[in-house]
Amino acid sequence: MSSIADVLSPEAKAHTAQKGSTNANGFTDYFDLDGLLTEEHILIRQSIRDFVKKEISPNIEKWAQQAHFPSEIVRKFGEVGAFGPTIPQGYGGGGLDYISYGLIMQEIERGDSGMRSTASVQGSLVMFPIYQYGSEEQRRKYLPKLASGEWLGCFGLTEPDHGSNPGGMTTNIREEGDHYILNGAKLWISNSPECQVAVVWAKNEQGRIKGVIVERGMPGFTTPEIHNKWSLRASTTGELVFDNVQIPKENILPNVEGLKGPLSCLDSARFGIAWGAIGAAIDCYESALKYSLQREQFGKPIAGFQLQQRKLAEMITEITKAQLMAWRLGVLKNEGKATSAQISMAKRNSVDMALHVAREARQIHGGMGITGEYPIMRHMMNLESVITYEGTHDIHLLITGADITGIQAFK
Repeated sequence: MSSIADVLSPEAKAHTAQKGSTNANGFTDYFDLDGLLTEEHILIRQSIRDFVKKEISPNIEKWAQQAHFPSEIVRKFGEVGAFGPTIPQGYGGGGLDYISYGLIMQEIERGDSGMRSTASVQGSLVMFPIYQYGSEEQRRKYLPKLASGEWLGCFGLTEPDHGSNPGGMTTNIREEGDHYILNGAKLWISNSPECQVAVVWAKNEQGRIKGVIVERGMPGFTTPEIHNKWSLRASTTGELVFDNVQIPKENILPNVEGLKGPLSCLDSARFGIAWGAIGAAIDCYESALKYSLQREQFGKPIAGFQLQQRKLAEMITEITKAQLMAWRLGVLKNEGKATSAQISMAKRNSVDMALHVAREARQIHGGMGITGEYPIMRHMMNLESVITYEGTHDIHLLITGADITGIQAFK
């Protein structure tokens, strides 16, 4: 299996240059966005595309039908460099820029949103806060194992009674001698049933929010799995339950306090979703285009009918607009200029666009669109979760509204 480091070698670059790098290679790119990417970006995208075609696409329909999380994929993601690609190499990460990260998420979500969730939670919600807010000892202890896929992590913010209002959380820590005692519960936590470590946000005795690193095996810490999901069926989702869990003081993230910590993690994750959802949309569009050219009715391919061409034309238009927004957001992120509100807008736009593309693609496929022979219905069900998690569609609209008016409408 080739890693990102392998494809960035001089030999790999020379080989790619000899083959040429145009979108005859099969990348949906109506406005030649590849002209805005570096050679390194294109090599990274191709590496992850090849990985997804080999490791995910042949199996994903079976995994989704069976509601099976393939735990072996965690190590494989680590080997290919999908975990923490923007984390410095000294801690096991890829040391890449944010456009590279976005392209990695896009290609994984072309395969499946649940698979992208596994990778983006690991990188953006677990590795990012440990790197950004952890001590040097915490970075050295946790990041290499998370980057390699030896350990799987999860992120505990959402609670049964506090979703869009994380500041109302009731999960709490209290100091007791040389440790803290953690109590509470988190819900709808991706990766939790399989995790070895969780980054959890809890209020201390003064009501200030602190980040806590909880490890599998600590007495009182359990991770019940959520069953009977219709969405993200190849992703493992569960709870985090804390019953008087003793937390060593060295497991508290020392360099952040308040909602800034978890919200900055969400910015990183939402950035990945803004790119990832485009991948799901592209997969639906390409499937619909191919099907419409092959399916014949009334003596000609259905792609020759005006209403089907309208659907396809609108799909590629919206995909292209989202690609341009995501690319520009990546440039701003690389420059340290991207705002939370800009990231929020891009996440909402990309997911809303992808869901509409999936629905239109389902109609083009007719009855076949609801079967596992095509990826459409799986993407559509997955996107119903993606449009809600990491901030609901409506909350993201209100974030934009607050940013342009200066008036918060949350309460």
